[in-house]
Amino acid sequence: MLPYGTITGTYNTRVFDEDAPGSDRPLAARANFLLSQLGFHVAQTFAARLAPLGIAPNHFGLLTHLEHGEGSTQQQLADALGIHRKVMVGLLDDLEQRGLAERRRHPGDRRAHAVHLTDAARQLLPRARRVADQHEEEILAALDVGERAWFVAALQRIADRTGNPPGVHPGLGAAIRSGNTTDGA
Repeated sequence: MLPYGTITGTYNTRVFDEDAPGSDRPLAARANFLLSQLGFHVAQTFAARLAPLGIAPNHFGLLTHLEHGEGSTQQQLADALGIHRKVMVGLLDDLEQRGLAERRRHPGDRRAHAVHLTDAARQLLPRARRVADQHEEEILAALDVGERAWFVAALQRIADRTGNPPGVHPGLGAAIRSGNTTDGA
């Protein structure tokens, strides 16, 4: 029994049976495959939902982090997100071109730039959050409230073991490195 209730439905109960050889399990009974399959689906549908707003998931992620760290330097943002400073420059160039962020001279260090959201970004973020909330609701519709809490907690425990900074998508910087600014978040 799960801590917050039970998952109902018909599922393969041999998924974690020690007698079931790993090579004999179908893909649909493998957590790594299911996470990859769902991750791909969620990433694609989230990108499609954000597209009418003129942003991609990586923009949403960076804008959300920037909103909570308004006035941070480029280097502070890069450090917080675990990405190289040159990658951060590319991400911020993209946001500036879209009119969503601006660099200003840092008041305490003439050599540094403080990064700020624009008014356009402040107007966009609540709309983007609504899109994210609606998308999450649809993705988790098959789970009740208790199952959702358990599922998110389990995903957080798994994510903690990856070594990635909490709340930072590992593809955030990869999108810029590959020249693709519409993937990752």
